Amino acid sequence: MFKVHRKEIDWGGRKLTLETGKIARQADGAVLATYGETTVLCTAVAAKAAKPGVDFFPLTVNYQEKSFAAGKIPGGFFKREGRPSEKETLVSRLIDRPIRPLFVDGFRNETQVICTVLSHDLENDPDIVAMVGTSAALTISGIPFLGPIGAARVAYIDGQYVLNPTADQIDKSALDLVVAGTGDGVLMVESEAKELSEDVMLGAVMYGHKNFQPVIQAIIELAEECAKEPWDLPPPAYDRAAVKARLKAVVGDDVAAAYTETVKQNRYEKIGAAKAKGLETLVAEGFEASAVATEFKELESDILRGAVIKTGRRIDGRDTKTVRPIVAEVGVLPRAHGSALFTRGETQALVVTTLGTSQDEQIIDALEGEYREHFMLHYNFPPYSVGEAGRVGSPGRREIGHGKLAWRSIHPLLPTKEQFPYTLRVVSEITESNGSSSMATVCGSSLSMMDAGVPMPRPVAGIAMGLIKEDEGFAVLTDILGDEDHLGDMDFKVAGTEAGVTALQMDIKITSITEEIMRIALDQAKDGRLHILGEMAKALTNAREGVNENAPRITVINIPKEKIRDVIGSGGKVIREIVEQTGAKIDIEDDGTVKVAAVDQKAAQAAIDWIKGIVAEPEMNVVYIGKVVKVVDFGAFVNFLGSRDGLVHISELSPQRVGKVSDVVKQGDEVKVKVIGFDDRGKVKLSMKQVDQETGEDISKRDKPAAQ
Repeated sequence: MFKVHRKEIDWGGRKLTLETGKIARQADGAVLATYGETTVLCTAVAAKAAKPGVDFFPLTVNYQEKSFAAGKIPGGFFKREGRPSEKETLVSRLIDRPIRPLFVDGFRNETQVICTVLSHDLENDPDIVAMVGTSAALTISGIPFLGPIGAARVAYIDGQYVLNPTADQIDKSALDLVVAGTGDGVLMVESEAKELSEDVMLGAVMYGHKNFQPVIQAIIELAEECAKEPWDLPPPAYDRAAVKARLKAVVGDDVAAAYTETVKQNRYEKIGAAKAKGLETLVAEGFEASAVATEFKELESDILRGAVIKTGRRIDGRDTKTVRPIVAEVGVLPRAHGSALFTRGETQALVVTTLGTSQDEQIIDALEGEYREHFMLHYNFPPYSVGEAGRVGSPGRREIGHGKLAWRSIHPLLPTKEQFPYTLRVVSEITESNGSSSMATVCGSSLSMMDAGVPMPRPVAGIAMGLIKEDEGFAVLTDILGDEDHLGDMDFKVAGTEAGVTALQMDIKITSITEEIMRIALDQAKDGRLHILGEMAKALTNAREGVNENAPRITVINIPKEKIRDVIGSGGKVIREIVEQTGAKIDIEDDGTVKVAAVDQKAAQAAIDWIKGIVAEPEMNVVYIGKVVKVVDFGAFVNFLGSRDGLVHISELSPQRVGKVSDVVKQGDEVKVKVIGFDDRGKVKLSMKQVDQETGEDISKRDKPAAQ
């Protein structure tokens, strides 16, 4: 019934298996990829014909994790998988980025890749398995895909690169890098690093590229056995060369003139006018409007790219290495805990930091298990930032991806929770955009957090590099504009400090790039990053001493583990009373660590004193202030230390003989008492007569003769 084809290789010390022919046979391509005991089903399907009028490649990638893969039942009310998690969204992007450039130019059929995690061994991350499985599924599908690609994760532990590290190894690593590419070169990089040098980062990329070559060969061998016949692509619907030549004759000079305009809005207005003129003229001559629109983009690309290669000058007049003017400001919002406005050319990010307690941590239910995240970075890209009116809704893949890149850039510089016991939420609102708003977010986040008093050892900056590669040569561009990103061949983002790189992300729109180009890009990026750090230093050089006055102060104290139940009380009664009475937030951990947070320091101190009173043990001959809680014939019970009561016997009420207890004290009176002993049951004996009730002085010490 089944005609199964399998390929197995030993890869990084574990077995990688690619199998097809048994599951999902109606898909154009389906591969069950297994690494260790992590298994992902990868499928690829494309429509047999393109929809009329589509002038882009409609590719969708969906990576989905099933809870049963780790032997879990989903949390929540519905007990089934719902909207994609952040990780699912990020891995979907991770798969999309290296495969998108490899589909045949002009292919417009709707294509969908679905990767489903069926088993997770909690050691091998399914993301690499999904990328490899996707490559294999597309390669055998017959869909016009110019692959295969390979992918690998690289760690850096004790000065050595490690291929496809396990979860435990990643925790010890100074680097978490994912690289994908073809046999010829690299297509995509995503990474987080602990201030590593450019040489170490480039070495990691090339190490990964070298070590996924056996995977590419295995996919080729699998395809030789079972690949479907390549699709016959229909001929172009029109003569592209003729349309492009005619368009160049009509509006070529207008487009070239538009790209000499340095102001984005004016440039777009002139380009729009040229496009309208070209459409009107060519449609009147009998050309299809969709063909004219498609070739107009090609004309724009040729003019922009040719000018840079020939002259070394860019749209806004800069050379290839100059960073646009920068203005950095901090403390721009009066009530925020920390805020910064970072402007670079026509790109601007307003970034705000909020400090919270551990009660504000994000609870994440992942296949690997539930954990808490105390650092959140959220990126928002409203339509007004590019002068457009558009829908405002939930964050999309772009917002999640850009936010995570900025998160990776900042994360290696964060203090530990022991050093800084706050939950951090950073929000970047992109208020203007013309190139690399994610890197503006990195710069603004660093400044905003330092403004809030987060003790980062050094500021972090980021910069985006571009590439224009033609037969006659190539140019690496520092601090790219939006047009250079859209019409160029590479988006290469580097973030870091003066000490090294903290994040590297690269996407290629051509089939691959060489090590030489990456080295040039890294060197130029370092110069640009150091320049930006210098401009940021004009606003703030180090983290402020102490947190902002509007932020809660967190005081950490430790109590004995056996006293935790006393502080919490039955059903949480005691801790609720402390919170309600003082207004402070209180977090108690299992090891006895207590964090007390309040904007008003008096409130925090009141809560701390209350807690200390509950856990404190009475000491002999120490004077305490207490309150009479009960009067009996033989004495008075006084609450003097947290919830601890003691008895003042009638004989200890006053130096004079007392006939009736109520003659001296009444319930509710505040009195000063001294601990004079403990009975057989551990009950505390107190004395009022040995204490001056006005001054609180121990009379026995006052009356004691001075030492000779």
